[in-house]
Amino acid sequence: MSEHQSLVNVSENTDLGKVEIAPEVIEVITGIAASEVEGLSSMRGNFATGVVERFGGVSHSKGVKVELTEEGILIDLHVVLNFGVSIPEIAQKLQSNIRQSLKNMTGLEIAEINVHVVGIQMDHQDAQNE
Repeated sequence: MSEHQSLVNVSENTDLGKVEIAPEVIEVITGIAASEVEGLSSMRGNFATGVVERFGGVSHSKGVKVELTEEGILIDLHVVLNFGVSIPEIAQKLQSNIRQSLKNMTGLEIAEINVHVVGIQMDHQDAQNE
């Protein structure tokens, strides 16, 4: 990521200064907003987030990628959903909740929120009972 894309300007320059938000903050807000949606089993992270979790840490940005482009802010979300839920319905709820949370907390408009369903979590307890 280039230097001029490392922060997102939130306000116009005023006498008091300017407000900038790091993309990592957007990732954390996105991760927390996504976890509030019922039907989401987990987020799919990378090797680094797996290591953090093994040592007892929590990675709220797991499965979230934020890209700053000329068109705006693009968010890619990699999720695992529960078995039996409506994938289009949950994806739309994820997009709506994330967009609203980011709007409320940062005032930013998001160009795209792409939801990538990378797996389905089967309910282990129901499978054992059958």
